[in-house]
Amino acid sequence: MPAEVRRRSMVGRFPDVTLRWDEPEEEKKEDKQEGACKRWFRKMCPCCCRKASDEHDGTATVVTGPTDNGGEKPPTAGHKLDEFLLSVHSVDLLKSKTGPNRVEHHTDRYHGDNLIIRRGQTFQMWIELSRPFDPTADKLHLELRLGPTPILSKGTLVIIPLVEDLQDNCWEAKITENKGNKIKLSVNSLPTAVIGRYELTVATQTPKGNTTSPRNPVNDIYMLFNPWCEDDSVYMDNEDERNEYVLNDMGMIYYGTDSQIGARTWNFGQFADGILATCLFVLEQSRTPPSGWGDPVNVSRVVSAMVNSPDDQGVLEGNWSGNYVGGTSPTAWSGSVDILKQYQKNKGSPVKYGQCWVFSGVTTTVLRCLGIPSRSVTNFSSAHDTDVSLTTDVYLDEKMEPIEELNADSVWNFHVWNDCWMSRPDLPAGMGGWQVVDATPQETSQGSYCCGPASVAAIRNGQVYLKYDAPFVFAEVNSDKIYWQRNANGTFTQIYCEKNVVGRSISTKAVGSDEREDITHLYKHPEGSEEERIAVETASRYGSKPDTYTIAGSKDVTVEVSMEGQGPHMGEDAELSIVLKNTSSELRSTVLHSQVAVMYYTGVHKATVKKDDVVVELKPNEVKTLEWTLQYAHYKDQLVDQAALMLTLAGRVTQTNQVLATQFNFRLRTPDIRITPLGDTVVGKEMAAKFVFKNPLPRVLKNVKFRIEGLGLQNVREIAYGDVASDATVTMTEKFIPTLPGPRKLLASLDCQQLTQVHGVADIVVKEK
Repeated sequence: MPAEVRRRSMVGRFPDVTLRWDEPEEEKKEDKQEGACKRWFRKMCPCCCRKASDEHDGTATVVTGPTDNGGEKPPTAGHKLDEFLLSVHSVDLLKSKTGPNRVEHHTDRYHGDNLIIRRGQTFQMWIELSRPFDPTADKLHLELRLGPTPILSKGTLVIIPLVEDLQDNCWEAKITENKGNKIKLSVNSLPTAVIGRYELTVATQTPKGNTTSPRNPVNDIYMLFNPWCEDDSVYMDNEDERNEYVLNDMGMIYYGTDSQIGARTWNFGQFADGILATCLFVLEQSRTPPSGWGDPVNVSRVVSAMVNSPDDQGVLEGNWSGNYVGGTSPTAWSGSVDILKQYQKNKGSPVKYGQCWVFSGVTTTVLRCLGIPSRSVTNFSSAHDTDVSLTTDVYLDEKMEPIEELNADSVWNFHVWNDCWMSRPDLPAGMGGWQVVDATPQETSQGSYCCGPASVAAIRNGQVYLKYDAPFVFAEVNSDKIYWQRNANGTFTQIYCEKNVVGRSISTKAVGSDEREDITHLYKHPEGSEEERIAVETASRYGSKPDTYTIAGSKDVTVEVSMEGQGPHMGEDAELSIVLKNTSSELRSTVLHSQVAVMYYTGVHKATVKKDDVVVELKPNEVKTLEWTLQYAHYKDQLVDQAALMLTLAGRVTQTNQVLATQFNFRLRTPDIRITPLGDTVVGKEMAAKFVFKNPLPRVLKNVKFRIEGLGLQNVREIAYGDVASDATVTMTEKFIPTLPGPRKLLASLDCQQLTQVHGVADIVVKEK
């Protein structure tokens, strides 16, 4: 009969498990001493009624063909098994971090004792057998199983045969060394293989019967995407970029406004102990079939859904209320490791709380850990289009004041999402490369809170009809802001179209340094260029308001808002300049209406704190600057996270009816935590660091907490400090023992209700012992 492959869990279920050699004489004598009933029962079911001498070590499942003696199954001594069958005594996957498997697969930095490899690349292993392997009579193959119901046709059950010569693009193994009872195999994997944790067993076939080794968890194999393999759809050909977007476990995330860009260091920690298992746990929690985990388009989409939690019990619960009781303030996190570990420890219960940069940081960690090149990207003045119009609509009343209840569209001061790198065989040629995925829950996509992957190339050219979620992303980076004024009869008339206000200074960390790289040019053509306008018009044809664009008219007066330096500090008055310019040869006049509102960084209005009306007269070709001041007393009791404010200006030129309108976002700068390393920095030797923070506010900070962490330096530690008096300085010294050598970053953040987005970082070079 043909050879059968059965798992150890099947032992005892099949009646044709038998051994086909004669009984030793001494066992026949023992049989004579048994009762007739017991002998009959042993013949009927030898699996259930064995003699002590029948027991063997259970290291293999044994399957042989039917007997030729009428179906009787004579018992036999266990030592005869090794003489005829070929069983597996041990498997050595050569999984040392310094060995060729881990080093050549660029997985030597992952903490963990299992073999971690990348698909589409050869790996080595040794198998110790019960006797020498005879290639003329013996057969052997490997079996890999992934997920709860492995299926051959789905790629979750893999049979790896022995071959004479290895070929590309298939699962196969070749014997490269044969030493006594040991054989060394070189194993190839498919570059499209499903990623995940595979269970390994070894099956052998001989003329006398078949065996399958039992599964041993220490021999499970982790398979990852492979940006170093040209046939993998995540292949990236630049080594510096691979080092940055796959192997760098630290990064920078940007926040603030496009005129006040702030940066904070983020600990991605994709190689930290237990994080790979946790990332696969995230995929498992999605309840998506593992057969789809070989496609990075599918995996990145699943990750974007699972990092948030409104509809699928994902990793993070979002919270923009300012009230973070029962969880951690989003501004207090400095890395992803603690978040992911909490998620798995709590068996899939969402961690509290996250906002966009936290969602993005965790997404970068998960994607890099699985082998997909990824980076966190910040878009300043990021539009949130709620009606698929591909415009950002601002509604004003008859007095040119905003109608807040109608202004559902918003422009976030900044928004952080992710780029991930892959080919897109599901889209037209040229759409591969960087793809946008966004884990922040904003709008649903096909019924789920996820976004992307959307081709950056498609976004740049306005090809919003290409999946996934391209219209939403396009509006975030390149929508026009349309102003509408309410008429006396309740209808609205379009009065102004403001361009070049959405999608500013799109930023990511530069390759190989901590500098900021502006990648706006990847997302859109130069503002105002013919190519950019064509992209906008192309996209608008697929929106809900394709005929929105403004009417032509006289535009000889302009208004702009500017700010000196890096902007005002928290606790001080905020000063801005309003510059009006008349480019005509005639007198121009207007009443300029201004109001400043405290905003959530998402662009959602919280409270208006000041309003003004100013009569302005401009002589021919005159440029006039108005100084504008917001006193601390106006905003001190209204600020929310990110200390964001927005100044709205609107007016109409008396002589020409030209509408003047603009909005200017700015933030109040917060102080840094200064970190100074003390003493020698040597692996295994205690060292210290000094942390200094000064309260910039003329008020007490209540219930202040500090969080400190650093890869290879210090696990996440939370320090409940208590109250900090007005203008007081806090100085702390903390001790820790470095565990890893090389350049390291020590991070600190402050968490309290009255002051957020306070953090600090120190670079530390740790020496070997």
